[in-house]
Amino acid sequence: MNATEEFLTEAFKDQGLVSQESIDQILAEAKEQAGSVGEDELSLQFFSLLLSQLGLSKEEVVNFLGAELSMPTVDLSTVSLTPEVLGLLSAEHARFYEAIPLGTDGSSVDLLLGNPLDQDNTDNLSHLLGKPVNPSVAYRGDVLDAIHQFYGFGEQEKEKDFLDGLGQGDIEIEDNVRPEDVSEEDAPIIRFVHSVIKDALEKRASDIHMEPLENKFRIRFRIDGKLIEQPDPPKRLQPSILSRTKLMANVSLAEKRVPLDGRINVKVGSKVIDLRVSTLPTVHGESIVMRILDKESLSLGLPQLGFFSDDQTVFEKVINMPDGIFLVTGPTGSGKSTTLYSALNAINKPDRKIITVEDPVEYEVPGINQVQVRTEVGMTFSAALRAMLRQAPNIVMVGEIRDLETAEIAINASLTGHMVFSTLHTNDAPSAVSRLVDMGVKPFLVSASLRAALAQRLVRAICQNCKEPYQPTSAELAVLGITEEQATGASFMKGSGCPKCGDKGYRGRKGVFEIFVVNQEIEEMIYNNVSIVELRRKAREMGMRSMRNDGFRKVLAGITTLDEVLMATTEEE
Repeated sequence: MNATEEFLTEAFKDQGLVSQESIDQILAEAKEQAGSVGEDELSLQFFSLLLSQLGLSKEEVVNFLGAELSMPTVDLSTVSLTPEVLGLLSAEHARFYEAIPLGTDGSSVDLLLGNPLDQDNTDNLSHLLGKPVNPSVAYRGDVLDAIHQFYGFGEQEKEKDFLDGLGQGDIEIEDNVRPEDVSEEDAPIIRFVHSVIKDALEKRASDIHMEPLENKFRIRFRIDGKLIEQPDPPKRLQPSILSRTKLMANVSLAEKRVPLDGRINVKVGSKVIDLRVSTLPTVHGESIVMRILDKESLSLGLPQLGFFSDDQTVFEKVINMPDGIFLVTGPTGSGKSTTLYSALNAINKPDRKIITVEDPVEYEVPGINQVQVRTEVGMTFSAALRAMLRQAPNIVMVGEIRDLETAEIAINASLTGHMVFSTLHTNDAPSAVSRLVDMGVKPFLVSASLRAALAQRLVRAICQNCKEPYQPTSAELAVLGITEEQATGASFMKGSGCPKCGDKGYRGRKGVFEIFVVNQEIEEMIYNNVSIVELRRKAREMGMRSMRNDGFRKVLAGITTLDEVLMATTEEE
């Protein structure tokens, strides 16, 4: 039962109209009559039987509820709505929230609710509509019938229409299922999963999220770093969709208690794209995330990453050093792997031997020896790194320095003539020093081996198809720290929104960077184990530009917007 029907049932029981024993009997009868239906249908059947046994009319119940909640009641037989009013709420949201818009005065919206006691629903509707909600009540069964009448087909018809409208398109999915093993019932599910992957690729998504929630099965794409909801498939199809996706990823269908990892190969024309699949058991089913790994993104040049020429010169100088450690820092999803792969591509020449150890190997790069971590057989980062050094490499990439053992081996490798690339999770570049020391690495080893650290974040880039100049406000200029006179030489831009960027005004992402280069003076400070505050201050005195300042430069150049930079970076101390 929903919250409102539970409230009414408890009220009838408190007034002595019905006993708990009778309620249990009515519920058993409802289950027997309803058969194998969903919870909503069972709840409606139960409440209808309850009112019949109590001799109460729908009007009496609605009037009682309206008085208890101090809400107006509505006779749906007298309601006639215009398309403009119905357009305030989509059919999908009307069904999900059991709500019908009755009208608006421009500042608020009148809504008829099938479950007025669900405050979360009311709050979500207010947020969705962007206006306060004035709720009214009617009998829930009548509300659902009216939604069917006003908005068209219900769940079964919606499900059929949903499946009939799917098309696979020009996409080939490699999996371990033979065509002759696919039944007629499986075909629509296969088409749906294929269409989700196809849509994600067309929309340039980096991740596909399939999330089982209590009342719906949510599909979201991460596009340019932002999660965008897609049309939800019918909840009833959730088990079939999840099973099909797991089958394509070649992971166990029977195992639903522990996380699993798999891969799907997608062929679009002559282009091959890998999807890294991760499952996670949740209370409402297995959540699946498919990470889209497009090998073409590896061919990015350094300017495409977002480097200005001065930072690019410093970056190229660091990655071409003969030995030492170069660290890229930042949170998950900040583009560290892409930056490191682009750096390896830039220095990948026949006279250099490059070996990487990764968990997992996301991209396979020609000309580079890549090692997959397998902890279950003892192939840890540290074990792989030890073995790699016996292969006489020039350059070593460690996917991530996670512990003291890996850090010490990497540092020893850098001190014996190897150039080591790796990543760390820190908030800024100088903090890489304190992170290594906190792991247990001696400061003198850090000072001797660390050549530079690069901190980065990703900001959405303004769509090149719909960008247009705009005049910043005085408040924006104050944040940027420039005067109106100084702003005359800048190229302030914003995206107006177009089909190419999905009307977002942004398309693609660029990095904002902070490059911390270790020179002799910084080396001495690390050796003496000075505080991170002093290190950061000295680095800025010597010309290190913060990520926020680098972002401001990209705002002035018309590459991104001030809002993006302020969301992605923190204020300088």
